[in-house]
Amino acid sequence: MRYGVNLLNFGSGTTPESLVRQAADARELGFEFAMISDHIAVTPDVHEVYPAPFYDQFVLAAHLAGRVPGLRLGTTITVIPYRHPLQTARLAANLDRLNPAGFILGAGVGWSAAEYAALGVPFHERGAITDEYLTAIRAAWREDPTSFRGTYVS
Repeated sequence: MRYGVNLLNFGSGTTPESLVRQAADARELGFEFAMISDHIAVTPDVHEVYPAPFYDQFVLAAHLAGRVPGLRLGTTITVIPYRHPLQTARLAANLDRLNPAGFILGAGVGWSAAEYAALGVPFHERGAITDEYLTAIRAAWREDPTSFRGTYVS
């Protein structure tokens, strides 16, 4: 069995230094991995649960990979429809290669209709978009260059 922690990448008092400290503490306590939350558009409903500042999960993972060796990093979930699947595939693959301990891509659909609206992504189609984007992400990981044609992305 493997154990990890969820880093709090948001809220009052969260700083680059406190984030490095959280990750270093996790490693020193014997946790194998640290996971990071995802929100792009911190709408009022998101802000109620995840107050500012809110650090981007991929940028933060890259920041921590260079400062806390030996800790696998990952995403609690990446809200898959928020980013183009090639961008998500590339970010995750790069982090996995650049961090000797590896990277875990957690995938989900999200819950904030307001955040979806702010990003111009149809909230009620998030399940279908996620399924298709995950297929495209896997295709990009299998072969480069790759070819994929779907309803939401080609």
